Amino acid sequence: MAQKTQVILTDDLDGSEATQTITFAYQGTSYEIDLSDEHAASIEESFAEWISNARKTTGGRSAGVSARSSAGRASSGTKRGDLDAVRAWARDNGHQVSDRGRVSNKILEAYDAAH
Repeated sequence: MAQKTQVILTDDLDGSEATQTITFAYQGTSYEIDLSDEHAASIEESFAEWISNARKTTGGRSAGVSARSSAGRASSGTKRGDLDAVRAWARDNGHQVSDRGRVSNKILEAYDAAH
């Protein structure tokens, strides 16, 4: 007998459908919050100024802000091995993207739409 397990994320702020889990650390404590794309963009915008002026640390994922998408990369045509191509395309098309780490769902979606 086959079984299928489905995980449905609920936005922790308003109870709507969530599309990703944001993880971050503050004062040595790691946190996770499930958010819709709109709320995820809001938290990323809120952290942007602080992150751009902060020092990166080595160690676990809790050192920064990242997102896992329940739909995002899994349904995207973009694979992890293609991220160098995505980054090059993003830079050529006016997007800001780091050399390492997470590529935002927004950029992945734009790349997939262009290809």
